[in-house]
Amino acid sequence: MHRFIVKGLPEAAAGKAVDLPREEAQHAVRVLRLREGDGVELIDGNGRVYAAEVARADRDGAAVLVRGGLPGREAPVSLTLYMGLPKAEKLELVAQKLTELGAAAVVPVVMARSVARPEGKDGEKRRERLERIALEAVKQCGRGRVPEMAAPLGWKEALSRMASHELMLVPWEEARGTRLGDVRAENPGARDIALLIGPEGGIAPEEAQAALAQGAKLVTLGPRILRAETAAIASAAAVMALWGDL
Repeated sequence: MHRFIVKGLPEAAAGKAVDLPREEAQHAVRVLRLREGDGVELIDGNGRVYAAEVARADRDGAAVLVRGGLPGREAPVSLTLYMGLPKAEKLELVAQKLTELGAAAVVPVVMARSVARPEGKDGEKRRERLERIALEAVKQCGRGRVPEMAAPLGWKEALSRMASHELMLVPWEEARGTRLGDVRAENPGARDIALLIGPEGGIAPEEAQAALAQGAKLVTLGPRILRAETAAIASAAAVMALWGDL
């Protein structure tokens, strides 16, 4: 099923005709070659998904007729990934996969062992690219909400924000004994979860201790050392399996 992002859809959109945004319309007409009557889905970016059909598709654009709302596809848990700032291509991979897994936000964090650093004037362009990647991932997986792709935060600011969540999880290669399943057994009803993953160089001991002092749960992901991007994706999948809808 082809899906299109149409922001600003009214909640009572059923029965209404809606013009697709210019870029989406061009894709529908020139690439997908959709015709009148073809079924599509509309995503409003705020959590709602609608069934629709093409009412018009020509050189001037495309319009669809909204048929009705579809069941929600957002996870029952709000997961925010705080990712020690990695190299650009790794952050792009994480942004894509965390969107598919249902995360609410991805927040890069400048940590002691971060190899990459904020890109100054190019930072906004990088963030816009991450947002485009998230948009495409939303359309691919059928979500209704586009996750936040935040600007990089410094460690202290990130730590303060993480502490505001209901539950803070910190997979760390030096952690021993406690696994994600153990934390789930103690916190089965958690619905607002922060997940901190270190950068390529890992989480420094002083950062782990600072997180612990803020109430974080230090957990192990097993005996093997995972790359930062692998740890982010695997941890998010595990959280969604334990608290979410996988």
